[in-house]
Amino acid sequence: MSYQVSPIGYVRSCFKEKFAIPRQPHLAPAAQGVLELCAPFDGGDAVQGLEQVSHVWLLFLFHQALEDKPRLKVRPPRLGGNRSIGVFATRATHRPNGIGQSVVRLDRVESGRLWLSGIDLLDGTPVLDVKPYVPYADSVADAHNHIAAAAPVRIDVLWQDSALESARAHALRLGEPLVELIEQCLAQDPRPAYQQPTPERRYGARLWDVDVQWHYPQPGCIRVLDVTLP
Repeated sequence: MSYQVSPIGYVRSCFKEKFAIPRQPHLAPAAQGVLELCAPFDGGDAVQGLEQVSHVWLLFLFHQALEDKPRLKVRPPRLGGNRSIGVFATRATHRPNGIGQSVVRLDRVESGRLWLSGIDLLDGTPVLDVKPYVPYADSVADAHNHIAAAAPVRIDVLWQDSALESARAHALRLGEPLVELIEQCLAQDPRPAYQQPTPERRYGARLWDVDVQWHYPQPGCIRVLDVTLP
C-alpha cells in the first residue's frame, strides 16, 4: 500500500545552498526563516493557539536529496565521513522517504506565516507538518546517543577587516544578524571531514543574498575573506 503526502508550506530561509548549513538545528541561533503556509492552512485557523508555544517540530522533505534507490548505510560527517553505519542510526539527509525533522524556535505567528530561528533548512524546503514542542514529553532526561554524545567542537572564526566591514553593512541593509550567522555557521566547520585544506584553497557559500568566502589559514581556524553581492 502506498500513501501520498502534500506540503503544507515552504520555508524561505537564509540558506540558499546546502553547503554551510548546520548539520543540526540550534547550532546557529541567528539562522532565520519564514514558513509560508499553503491553502487551506494560510487563513489563520490552523495556527490559532500556536502563539503560546516557543518551539515547534517541523517535518519536511530533503527535496534536493531525494533518491530512487534507498540507502541502507551512510557515512555521517560526525564519524569523519569515512565510516559507514546503518541509515537509521543517523540523521543523514539520505532518508528512505526523504523525510527530515527539526526542532526550531518559533519567534512570531502570523496568519499564513511562522517566523522561525535556529533553523537548518534550505530555502524552498517543503514542510509536511508542524507540531508543537512539548517539553515534558519531548525532553528525555536520561537519553543518550553514543555516536553524537555532545555538540561538535567549534573552530575559531577570524575576519579580514574589509570582510567584517562589508558584513556589517549588509546586515544593516538586510535587517538580519548576518555577522552572527556567518560566525555560527562557519564555527561548525562546514567542509567535508575528509578534506585537509591548504591556506590557498577558498571555500564559499551564499547566505541570504550575499556570497561569503573563507579559507583555513591554519588547522582549526577559519578566516572570512569576502562578503559580497553576487
